[in-house]
Amino acid sequence: MKSLNCAVLTISDSRTLDDDKSGALLAEFLTADGHKLVERTLVRDDVYAVRAVVSQWIADPDISVVLTTGGTGFTGRDSTPEALEPLFDKTIGGFGELFRQISFGEIGASTIQSRAVGGIANATLIFALPGSSNAVRTGWEQILHHQLNINFKPCNFVELIPRFSER
Repeated sequence: MKSLNCAVLTISDSRTLDDDKSGALLAEFLTADGHKLVERTLVRDDVYAVRAVVSQWIADPDISVVLTTGGTGFTGRDSTPEALEPLFDKTIGGFGELFRQISFGEIGASTIQSRAVGGIANATLIFALPGSSNAVRTGWEQILHHQLNINFKPCNFVELIPRFSER
């Protein structure tokens, strides 16, 4: 196992770090898999507040992965994709597609309301998951657990991280 330095951001207008089950679950999953939680915070559902935190993290060469939870729906305040996508150097389109495909087996057509996204910014992996604990569990157990594990074959993101900065 190769340990990655990860940061977790919860985007919510109604939660605090004390009652943030989804962010706590992400932190628990990544540390159980041998990764290091280097930062965890919560911001309101605001494009600029989200972008400010994530921008700081992608500028930090010691953070390899940013995981967010919340703000991926369609209400007026849901703005995580709008905050993150302008930061991406490359979009990982398959992440959101695969998340929704897997979620379909769990919640049916309601999965269409998820705007889970992934991308790479300044050689940092960024994955945005919905705010429910079930969605976090699905995203971690079915996708991220494997892609953030250097031993997962035939390929994984961990082995590519050193090459993200190639020009």
